[in-house]
Amino acid sequence: MTKIIKQQIIHQLASGDHVSGESLGKQLGVSRAAIYKQIKSLEQLGLDVFRIHGKGYKLAQPLDLLDRDKICQHLANLGYDNTIEVHSLIDSTNSYLMRRLPNNIKHGQVCIAEHQNAGRGRRGRKWVSPFGSHIYMSMHWYIEQGMAAAMGLSLVTALAVSDAIKSLYKLDVQLKWPNDIYLGGVKLAGILIELEGQALEPCHSIIGIGLNLSMPEKSAKDVTQPWTDLQQHTSIEIDRNQLSATLVACLEHRLMQHQSKGLAVMMDEWHQQDFFLNKKVRLLTGERQAQGICRGINSQGALLLEIDGQIKTIYGGEVSLRAAP
Repeated sequence: MTKIIKQQIIHQLASGDHVSGESLGKQLGVSRAAIYKQIKSLEQLGLDVFRIHGKGYKLAQPLDLLDRDKICQHLANLGYDNTIEVHSLIDSTNSYLMRRLPNNIKHGQVCIAEHQNAGRGRRGRKWVSPFGSHIYMSMHWYIEQGMAAAMGLSLVTALAVSDAIKSLYKLDVQLKWPNDIYLGGVKLAGILIELEGQALEPCHSIIGIGLNLSMPEKSAKDVTQPWTDLQQHTSIEIDRNQLSATLVACLEHRLMQHQSKGLAVMMDEWHQQDFFLNKKVRLLTGERQAQGICRGINSQGALLLEIDGQIKTIYGGEVSLRAAP
């Protein structure tokens, strides 16, 4: 019940107009004190709510809320008909789809959320997910060839994110192995791939994307690494429903391409956008570090790292790539 009340309050405030606590209480059948408590809890979602005496509550900025019907219409215009779910409040879009495996989910099904209270990045890191500000999206993709065919999925997904941003905003992003998208030299988006199944049997993949669109000032303080958001780089007002649909379409297109032709046909595109190509880098694996020169990727999606004149092949795992000092 509390979750429903919170969602209703957000929808009432979304326009950016003043809404009185008394009228909210009457509409929702709760006391003004209960409304005040819920308003305070919205701050934990990354929303800035002001109270003005005699007028009521007001958001610092109006919200462009996600709308499933609009997303599906945009998607249909692009020639796709994926099953789309939109949630206001969720723990994690990846976790939600993982819980539906294997029988309560469709191939290509997508979950998009306004807010995640337990959003995850790679290596167990928290993904800061302020309400209504960014895109938090996950897609289910069934892989008949087994887990070996899942190699390179994060690179394929990064190319899809690049496709969507370039098509709508004419911006060229940079790609960082194995799972990041950069813009202006800092992180714009991240990818989390999770697999379920046996190595030599068909398996399920959940492909998660977190894309910064317009970072609220309060939430920015919680991000522990350099970041940017899309709105800083374009004068075009971002339509989150249109962008969500375009991301789904671009991701499905790239996944189909990967399924039929493999990663080899995309390697040139990756290298054109590779943020570290032919640069000195550090490779972090747990407590160990190695330095070398990034020589791109191979057709399996592995990193090619030149160390002392020898090319070493790095196949992901718990590793991170950084610029060398």
